[in-house]
Amino acid sequence: MQQHIRRRRPCRFGLILAATVVLGGCANGDQSASAAGSAKEAAGYLAPAQRPQTIGVLPPAPQAGSARYEADRQIFKATRQLQGTPRWTLATSDADGATPAMLRGFSCAVGVPLDAAQLPRLVNLLDRAGADADHVNTPVKQANRRQRPFQIDDGAVCQPKPQLAKSFDYPSGQATLGWTIGLILAELAPDRATGIDLRARAYADSRVICGAHNYSAIEAGAMNASIVVAALHASPAFRHDVESARRELAAYRQSPAAMDAGQCTAEKALISTTPY
Repeated sequence: MQQHIRRRRPCRFGLILAATVVLGGCANGDQSASAAGSAKEAAGYLAPAQRPQTIGVLPPAPQAGSARYEADRQIFKATRQLQGTPRWTLATSDADGATPAMLRGFSCAVGVPLDAAQLPRLVNLLDRAGADADHVNTPVKQANRRQRPFQIDDGAVCQPKPQLAKSFDYPSGQATLGWTIGLILAELAPDRATGIDLRARAYADSRVICGAHNYSAIEAGAMNASIVVAALHASPAFRHDVESARRELAAYRQSPAAMDAGQCTAEKALISTTPY
């Protein structure tokens, strides 16, 4: 088994609106379709019998001809207009579901540059929780077998289509992961909870903007994540690691390092409104 922190060339976090590019993208391939990179390589907290069966909770994927199905199609078509915009660039960057990349993405929301190498307890917590999110999400995907939006209507996608086509649309694994991480980070840094939750929503929005997922899939992902995190709190090991990561993050936040205020203001402006 590989280590839970993958070796990647660092991605310089940067976000400037107007005439410049947003967040130089580090993602390649379809890391989101494999439900989040390094998280899959870690052992989760929940034994198989403890994993919530969310297929009994989530609504089934929309069927052809239904109002939800047609709404998904219209949102996909409308958001293709975002290709080439700063929000498209952010969606491309957000496709990297490895824990170090996700932490970089939440840096503005938390208020400090989140460096995975300096936060091993937090990384362990998120990797393991992410593995549980994937274990819960995968059976629901397999049961619904929903096509991705670009397989229904033609349109640009921010990731390679052949890679995305290897897995199903509903629920979105990346939306589930983004919300799982966001909910945990909000618990660890409650004074930053609103901004963290907004960034989690933006991760989900990015999947629609990218064209990798339908809107219904990210809605289901948010619901999935809330169920997973609730189940995780029944695990003594999870609760122990939450407290350990809480202390680590609190000490780390005392560092003089801070995010660039203008950069974070620009990011908030970019993600505050949904594109649909």
